[in-house]
Amino acid sequence: MPRRVAIVGAGQTDHRSHRPDATGRELIHEAVTRALADCELTIKEIDAIVIGNMDHFESINYVDAWSVEGSGGVMKPIMKVTTGGTTGTSVAVAAYYHVASGMFDRVLAIGWEKNSESDTTAAIITCSDPIWDRFSYSGAIPSLATEATGYMKWSGATQEDAARVAVRDRAHAVNNPYAHLRKPITVEEVMASPMLAYPIKLLDVCPRTDGACAVVFASEGLAEKMASKPAWVKACAVRHSLTWFGDFDFNAGLMSLQRASKEAYAKAGITSPADQLDVAELYLPYSYAGLKWIEDLGFCGPGQAPKFVADGQTDMDGRIPVNPSGGVISTNCIGATALLRVAEAAIQIMGKGGARQVPDVKNALATGFGGCYWSDVVILSSQKS
Repeated sequence: MPRRVAIVGAGQTDHRSHRPDATGRELIHEAVTRALADCELTIKEIDAIVIGNMDHFESINYVDAWSVEGSGGVMKPIMKVTTGGTTGTSVAVAAYYHVASGMFDRVLAIGWEKNSESDTTAAIITCSDPIWDRFSYSGAIPSLATEATGYMKWSGATQEDAARVAVRDRAHAVNNPYAHLRKPITVEEVMASPMLAYPIKLLDVCPRTDGACAVVFASEGLAEKMASKPAWVKACAVRHSLTWFGDFDFNAGLMSLQRASKEAYAKAGITSPADQLDVAELYLPYSYAGLKWIEDLGFCGPGQAPKFVADGQTDMDGRIPVNPSGGVISTNCIGATALLRVAEAAIQIMGKGGARQVPDVKNALATGFGGCYWSDVVILSSQKS
């Protein structure tokens, strides 16, 4: 049986489109220092480190070794994990496994990206087949636009329905002092923003962010001493799908998310997600995901998401608050983006959210999304058993 594991500390950088004041190593150090301070540990007390980013974005080889001056991992076991957009949740899951195995007691998980010094599109398109897919898959936006148009066709959702997701997340980001984009927007502003690939407009999508996140995982017996209210890992699940984009049935929903969440819910005893989860930090890289994917997560039935969102069910005072942090639409340092979802879910459990805190959070959900339509799901709880 695996050991019980909890998150006891989390730290993140001040996120911006460009951080010329800090190198990649210094961004990592900023997040690590804040995470260690959050649980009153020193780097000497960390047993192992798991780190990840989109290493081909910055063209840095051996990121695990290159980063030690920032991570503090000199002469410590370090594992590098890179799985596209899900890198951050993969890092979290790997760190959890490190502790649950019994081999380590305190593990530091780190995700980071310096997007201002990277070429994301040139790197992203290499995930698609060069003969059959790459001519149409020219980056993230075209594939997401295909998903969005498919969802609109069968569900009847409108561009305004999607815009409400962006408006909600940007409104929540105002309360997050670390968020990249903290200016509220309106549905009218989303609709008037430049079209990128129909139906996706500029304000429907996430920014490019420089930033990092660090999370400390600890074993039962130690976790209770490091945090007054640890965030216990109740379940995690990972699903990867094909990289053949022409084989996707977009009308079937995001199957990797459906199957990962089903497994995680079963492990955590969740039968009615919208009622049993108190908050959700979802990897929503564009507004239409905030409709389609909450249906895949079982928050509401097929085709019901537009009304579910419009009725305020996902607002801060709604039935299941989504992205109190402002989410990916407000901050997107890709290697850290999914880890931020886990960190923010833990912050809600630990009651450290400040102005973005949802009252009395007992169960929290975090997700990660990868560019080839794969998904990670992590469920945290204030209850150890």
